[in-house]
Amino acid sequence: MIEIKNLHKSFKGETILDGIDATFDRGKTNMIIGASGSGKSVFLKNMLGLFKPDSGEIIYDNERLSEMDENRQKELRENMGMLFQHSALFDSMTVEENVMFPLRMFTKMRRKERQERANDILQRVNLENLNKKKPSEISGGQQKRVALARAVVNKPAYLFCDEPNSGLDPKTATVIDNLIQELTHEANITTVIISHDMNSVLEIGETIIFLKDGKIAWKGTNKEIFKTENEAVTDFVYSSELFRKVRIAQNKGL
Repeated sequence: MIEIKNLHKSFKGETILDGIDATFDRGKTNMIIGASGSGKSVFLKNMLGLFKPDSGEIIYDNERLSEMDENRQKELRENMGMLFQHSALFDSMTVEENVMFPLRMFTKMRRKERQERANDILQRVNLENLNKKKPSEISGGQQKRVALARAVVNKPAYLFCDEPNSGLDPKTATVIDNLIQELTHEANITTVIISHDMNSVLEIGETIIFLKDGKIAWKGTNKEIFKTENEAVTDFVYSSELFRKVRIAQNKGL
């Protein structure tokens, strides 16, 4: 579990995060949504320790990030998985080598053990036959699955996903969503997802926070978001064609 208490962050006098309070539960897909400029990326970077908050606390399973020494912060980072918006695979490495990379960096496994673990997780994401391919030789959706495999191969306690469906077609995006949720449940991971994709919100938004102007304007689930009367939320989510259709169907009692 990750707890956020009264988090503030400003740059050059401009307030980006203005008193954020949130809880991200273990074993759930926790989503952060909001318009561009609402503070999502800065929020994520504070949780990752890339930015230092001006005030407030970030607490990982009862440990305050601000009180961790350098060694403990290093241990925490080793227990994190990160799925980047554009996959961020190493072009010079094969699929297998990309997935093995965190194991080589953060464990003392022998190469054979690393290969076995990498192949296990590649099989889990249905890519067992692409081990020796380079990223340039596989599709965008396959690259995203490789990136997800790399993010979870080290069996992290915390998984962060930054726009995991960026650039993917709806069918492939649903595959990625379902894989993230399945792996989260199976390994009891605390998963935090930044997304603009309202399809993802509908599919896997077990807990959702909506940011507006650096504040949490709404909290709930993918079921509750359809019922909210919060104008800021409805203006944002019903700009999606999918959500408009769902609201119309609900109003008709379908």
